[in-house]
Amino acid sequence: MRDKGDYLFTSESVSEGHPDKVADRISDTVLDAFLAADPYARVACETLVTTNRIVLAGETRGPSTITREYLAHLARLAVHDIGYEQDGFSWRDAKIDVLLHEQSADIAVGVDAAGNKDEGAGDQGIMFGYACSETDALMPAPIYYAHLILRRMTELRKIGDARAAGLLPDAKSQVTLRYADGKPVGTTSIVVSTQHEDGMSQDEIKAMLRPLVSELLPEGWMCPDDQFYVNPTGKFVIGGPDGDCGLTGRKIIVDTYGGAAPHGGGAFSGKDPTKVDRSAAYMCRYLAKNVVAAGLATRCTIQVSYAIGVSHPLSVYVDMHGTERDVDHVKLETALRELVNLTPRGIREHLRLNRPIYVPTSAYGHFGREPDDQLGTFTWEKTDLAPALKAAFGR
Repeated sequence: MRDKGDYLFTSESVSEGHPDKVADRISDTVLDAFLAADPYARVACETLVTTNRIVLAGETRGPSTITREYLAHLARLAVHDIGYEQDGFSWRDAKIDVLLHEQSADIAVGVDAAGNKDEGAGDQGIMFGYACSETDALMPAPIYYAHLILRRMTELRKIGDARAAGLLPDAKSQVTLRYADGKPVGTTSIVVSTQHEDGMSQDEIKAMLRPLVSELLPEGWMCPDDQFYVNPTGKFVIGGPDGDCGLTGRKIIVDTYGGAAPHGGGAFSGKDPTKVDRSAAYMCRYLAKNVVAAGLATRCTIQVSYAIGVSHPLSVYVDMHGTERDVDHVKLETALRELVNLTPRGIREHLRLNRPIYVPTSAYGHFGREPDDQLGTFTWEKTDLAPALKAAFGR
C-alpha cells in the first residue's frame, strides 16, 4: 500500500464456516491435541473437507495415546462447534479418514538438536511480518474491518441473537476503503455473502446486516446503500463443504494482512512451531508491531529467511516505507537480532509457542488479535519489546 496519495484498497475475510477455514480449524485441532499431550510433538496436518467427508493427512511425531479414533472424535467436535448439522455436511454423519503417519526421519535429523547442533528450521523459506498505525491493533484497516464484520455475525449466530436469525456458518466479507493522503477515511463498498436458511430473501438479509455492519465502523464510514452488496447472486443456501471443497492453508492472505503486505507463501494451520512458516511469521509480526508501537515508524515490514536444518536466519530485512523517524535500517536490524533470538528454538521460547493455543488462530486472522495472558494465546501481538526498542534509539 502507498504511504501517500488518494486511492482505494480492498481486503476480504471468510468466516470459520467457510470450507477452507473448516479445514484449518480441524488441522489446528489436531495440532493442539498433540501439543497438549507433548509440548514437543511434531505435527504437519493437512485436512480436506467436502460433502459429508473429512480427510486428515500428513506427518506427526508424538505420544501413542493420540489415536486415529481420538482425532476423528475431535474433528467431529470442531465441526459441531462451527455449527454444521446439515444434510450435506454434518458433524454426526460425515465420514472421517485419518491418514496421518510418522514424520520423515530425514526431516527429523535436520530439525532435531543433537550434540553441538542447535535445533534447525523445519524447512527453507521466507517469512514476512507487518504492522501499521491505521488501527489500534496496528493492522491494515481493510482486513481489520473485514474480519470484524464476520466475527460479529458469528458471535450473534452462535448465541441465537435475532440480529443474525436464519444465518448459517459459511460467509465471506470484502471491504473497500478510500484513502486520502495515505490514510483510511471511509468505505466505498462492502460485500457480505452469507449462507442462510431457505426462504430468506436478499432484501431481508441486507436489512438485517446493514445496521450490524454500520455499528462496527468508525462514525461516517458506512458506504452508500447501493454499494452495500449482500449475497449478490441472490441466494446462498447450499454452503460450507457441501457447496465447495475446503483445504488447509488456502486462505493465507486472509490469515495475514489482506494483501497489504508481502507473503512468503507458507500456510500456518496444522503446523507445529518448529515449522518456521508459522513460528517465524509470528515473530516477524511481533517485531514489526513493536517497531510501530515504539514510535520508530508508522509502517514496518520485516522479512527473515531460513534454510532447512540451519538454526540461525540467513537474513533479516526491515523496510519502514519511508515512515521512519530518524532510525537507521541497519542499526534497527542489528538491534532486533540482539533483542530476540531468531533461531527456531529462540522463537518458540520467546513467544511460548509449544502449547495448545492454535485453534483460536484458525479463523478471523492470526494477527491483530488481543493477547490473552490467561490462555497464553496470541503472544506475538504483545508490545512488550517496545520499551527496549525506544531505549536503543534514545526515545
